[in-house]
Amino acid sequence: QVQLVESGGGLVQAGGSLRLSCAGSGRTFSSFAMGWFRQAPGKEREFVAAISWGGDTTYYSDSVRGRFTVSRDNGKSTVYLQMKRLKPEDTAVYYCAADQTPPMGMARTTVHGYDYWGQGTQVTVSS
Repeated sequence: QVQLVESGGGLVQAGGSLRLSCAGSGRTFSSFAMGWFRQAPGKEREFVAAISWGGDTTYYSDSVRGRFTVSRDNGKSTVYLQMKRLKPEDTAVYYCAADQTPPMGMARTTVHGYDYWGQGTQVTVSS
């Protein structure tokens, strides 16, 4: 069993920055591809960013590319989401997720590809 705990959410003004962290348990963290997703009220959960197990391949949704950066530190079993130039439409609960059987050297960009999920952290961007 893998447990994921997100932190770093909060209230920020438009144009500001936040860094989310996701700490994972278990010795196999470094073998998982990791993803970030978000869900706004009344909307479906959507893909934000993902990173391969080795950290050398990353993926972003069109809405965040160029503003968000995903990274990981396998020694600390932690994945990060650096968010810059935040917009009110980025307001959502952000979730990290782990894929225990990722495609070789890659990461999935769909909700259904992930096996474990954190509890989420709220990000609110005021205009």
